[in-house]
Amino acid sequence: MTEFSRRDFLRFSLVGLGALLAAKFINACAPPQVAPALAPATAPAPVIPPSEQTGTTAAKFPDLVVVRKGDPESLARKTLELLGGMKRFVKKGDNVIIKPNIGPAMRTYEYAATTNPWLVAAVVKLCLEAGAGKVRVMDKPFSGSAESGFVNSGIREQVEKAGGVIELMSHLKYVATDIPLGKDIKKWDIYEDIVKADVLINMPIAKQHSASRLTLGMKNLMGTINSAQMFHTNLHQRIADLASRVRPTLTIVDAIRILTANGPTGGNLKDVKQLDTVIAGTDIVAVDSYCTSLFGLRPEDVPYIVIAAAMGLGSSSLDSLVIKEASGAG
Repeated sequence: MTEFSRRDFLRFSLVGLGALLAAKFINACAPPQVAPALAPATAPAPVIPPSEQTGTTAAKFPDLVVVRKGDPESLARKTLELLGGMKRFVKKGDNVIIKPNIGPAMRTYEYAATTNPWLVAAVVKLCLEAGAGKVRVMDKPFSGSAESGFVNSGIREQVEKAGGVIELMSHLKYVATDIPLGKDIKKWDIYEDIVKADVLINMPIAKQHSASRLTLGMKNLMGTINSAQMFHTNLHQRIADLASRVRPTLTIVDAIRILTANGPTGGNLKDVKQLDTVIAGTDIVAVDSYCTSLFGLRPEDVPYIVIAAAMGLGSSSLDSLVIKEASGAG
């Protein structure tokens, strides 16, 4: 090995030091480095109907359940069983609100203008059995007082027997609520507790309606708002707009007795048809679409269903859904 002299060491050391100082000088004169911009946040993944999911336990659940024959409680229990059980929707301690239709306050359930009281009570029981912290039932009728509506319909008696609470909706709890997806309305006064509930279960009765053709899941949501009389301008679009903001966890349609004419008030038992049927699902548009068949209609015959489907709020194409039909009897 060649001897490395003191003179060589000093020479190489000075060269190295000069290079280091030069690099620092160049870096100091260079423009500051700018960190690369973060990629824009990706949009949330679209909600996939349970029947289209793969590799998850949700794949076994149907999109819609139709249960026929049986008393109201057996219909409710079979319906929820086929949807995966109430515990799929209600967790321990949840604040649950059930929104039936108490329609005109003077009607008893026989006239099919109000939701069947035993069906509502059965859903209350199922929620409590699933561990709900509190189950409140509330609605505002389009005529008469809520208090008389709950009494005359029989809903108060049956709900309280089941362990639920009837809440009379206070005018102080309506708050101006943004409706970001709305086409015609961008804000409306909506009942605050309904917007904030952990679980909202929508329980309309299927009936003919003089203004909207049919009252089903989406139309029933009008009982969550204030100034409903002002809502009837451009009614079908506004029903769909409201459905874009008030999104029930579950929609359960009472078709035990349906009102086929002179709705929504009814008053003639000749207009009532007994079907002993319950239709339920998480997609309110799909539920409403199926229910049109109860009246010999199709989804395209009801404008608010067509509009809601076009807004992407659910599916009106029943051929694309998994529908489970069963009997509640036995």
